[in-house]
Amino acid sequence: MILKKALLTTLVSAICFSCQSDSSKAYVPESNGNINSLTVVMNKSSWQGNLGDEIKLSLMEPYEGLPFDEPKYDFYYLQPSVFTGFARNSRNVIYFNKDTLGQGFKLIKNLWARPQITALITGEDEDVMSFYFQENKDLLFRSLSENERVEKIRRMKKSLNKETELSDRFGINLTFPDAYKTVKDTSNFVWIEKQVTKGHLNIVAYTLPENINLDKIEERIPKIRDSIGKIYVPGRVPGSYMITERAYLPYYYKTQVNRLDAILTKGTWEVQNDFMAGPYINYIISDTVNKRKIVIEGFSFAPSESKRDYMFELNTIITTMRFVN
Repeated sequence: MILKKALLTTLVSAICFSCQSDSSKAYVPESNGNINSLTVVMNKSSWQGNLGDEIKLSLMEPYEGLPFDEPKYDFYYLQPSVFTGFARNSRNVIYFNKDTLGQGFKLIKNLWARPQITALITGEDEDVMSFYFQENKDLLFRSLSENERVEKIRRMKKSLNKETELSDRFGINLTFPDAYKTVKDTSNFVWIEKQVTKGHLNIVAYTLPENINLDKIEERIPKIRDSIGKIYVPGRVPGSYMITERAYLPYYYKTQVNRLDAILTKGTWEVQNDFMAGPYINYIISDTVNKRKIVIEGFSFAPSESKRDYMFELNTIITTMRFVN
């Protein structure tokens, strides 16, 4: 009980501490871990019981828009007794603390490392901890996703691409590493590609008229993609080109990019008259100042490879869109 109270005191102090400015914080080490990975800390009996099963199922929910299911996160389980030293440097931590004191859900920034998100879930028993987890799961996953997006951007900036095709053509900038190279640059179409194991990652950008009809988006967006693919994205054999695969129903969302309204589509592409396919993510962004719509799409081709992290990278790059000053 003394150990539990000591832990709780440390965590509560850290909550207050995290509200202070960065300049007032004591040194904490740099966090570690692969993108989209996290550590779950929980006692062994809970992990092997209903609460553990519940957490595993939540973390294994599929990442949207992939042709085959892949979990949102890779996760590692540790008992509290071994969650010490280097193990605490994990960038994302979900800590279940069984105690009657300080019950609830708290998000703490940079508790043991930086950057780091720690979700502290405290309850007197498994049912209470399960309640707080379910009540705050959406907030938790949004926070984790944003933490990973920011971390991905930080890593990409270490080897920033300085090509100017996007700014020259469309007056926009994207943050992406120098492993990406421009492979096509026309009056209204730019294609950037990165070679990966067994395939490539791609970003294409083009514009549409501001008044283009986007009613019935489930019909219009695939037609727009197909027409662009036929002109600009050929396949490996003559007469082949990229189209929208109709066998998988795309996901459509209203969202924003750099405070601009946008339509987000996640789906699967294929090549007409050839055997190639993969996931894509497409943003149609309303640029009312310049009276146009900017389309930025990322798609990957990596047969027999996991595609979650590839698509996360492409999505992260697109969300960095900014206008050239």
